[in-house]
Amino acid sequence: MNEQTRICLENADLALRPPELITPVPREYYPEIDDYTMSSGIARTPGGRFYLSWFGRDDGPDTVMLLARSDDEGKSWSEPEYLIDPGFTPDGHHLSALVGTVWCDPAGRLWWFFSVSIGYYDGRAGVWAAVCGNPDDEHPAWGKPFRLWHGCALNKPTVLSTGEWALPVSLWRREQIWVDRRFPWNDVDPSLYAELDPLRGANLLVSTDNGRNWELRGRQRSVDPCFDENICLERRNGTLVMYARDQHGIVSSHSADGGWSWTPFRREWRTASARFFTTRLPSGNWLMVRHDTAGERSHLTAFLSSDEGKSWRDGLLLDERDGISYPDGFVHPDGRIFIQYDRLRAHGEILLAVFTEADVEAGYDVSGKVERKRPLIQSATQRNRK
Repeated sequence: MNEQTRICLENADLALRPPELITPVPREYYPEIDDYTMSSGIARTPGGRFYLSWFGRDDGPDTVMLLARSDDEGKSWSEPEYLIDPGFTPDGHHLSALVGTVWCDPAGRLWWFFSVSIGYYDGRAGVWAAVCGNPDDEHPAWGKPFRLWHGCALNKPTVLSTGEWALPVSLWRREQIWVDRRFPWNDVDPSLYAELDPLRGANLLVSTDNGRNWELRGRQRSVDPCFDENICLERRNGTLVMYARDQHGIVSSHSADGGWSWTPFRREWRTASARFFTTRLPSGNWLMVRHDTAGERSHLTAFLSSDEGKSWRDGLLLDERDGISYPDGFVHPDGRIFIQYDRLRAHGEILLAVFTEADVEAGYDVSGKVERKRPLIQSATQRNRK
């Protein structure tokens, strides 16, 4: 048994221990001190409060998650109010909180999804959720985090026409196992979590009881996977469409039986390999926010589809710069679309774009409401550049 395999097996139970939502947050984790900001998610409550989650420390074995709120539509933000830092193993290896997002369910509860793994990825990881029933109150109360399944969930659930909640989850491939910086990726025994190998890929978890319980349905595997970061939408005829990230851009798969079986992935866009965001708008049109380049993570652009993903029209450029990535967002009741994303990460910042469906349709600001590159969270380096 090699060293990374030993670390995983001897500490496996620690990754199944519910982590604490730490508050108040120690100042060492504040972005102006930590100097690392990686995009996670943004959500709006029924009362109009915004919540923003992001990753601190690094995109690696030391990752933690933070949460802040805004009561003026993102113009100003609280200091970090909650921290997820799962801690260390007895032999000094960090348990990361890598991958997650925030989401408001139909009842107005706020969900904070996150993963817990030994190191960067131990071959199993696990999707966890903490739920807040009163996110608009002055003192929101959070329930104890609970584990949904293995793997990682980066994107929001979709509420299906059946009333079911469909949460895209990825169980990463073995090549991404990395728990100790002294050793290379996938330097583990083939027997480590070999029983999970048939389940690796872009999976779908479904809840039929408003999130109390979750069941694993089907999955699909990309020929050239790259973290999957899958997300699911439903067509009017009940067909599910799952988009996923691979090494060359974005692929898609379809399910006609509620997510139990999926067609082989096919290429949608050859673009920068990175997270993207998609959702159904109140009009019925679909929105896709992705990179409009095949190389660098640049030219983050919003596109529209009026035929449920069968074709897409040229859209609205949100940010042309290099080093931007990982959009997530929501649609405001007044029709504005809010998209947050990161830039540079190390010594970087999290930014906001605001626009309407009409702006995307036209390809420019016809509403008079377009905002671009609004800073939300900034590292020490970005603050000092002012």
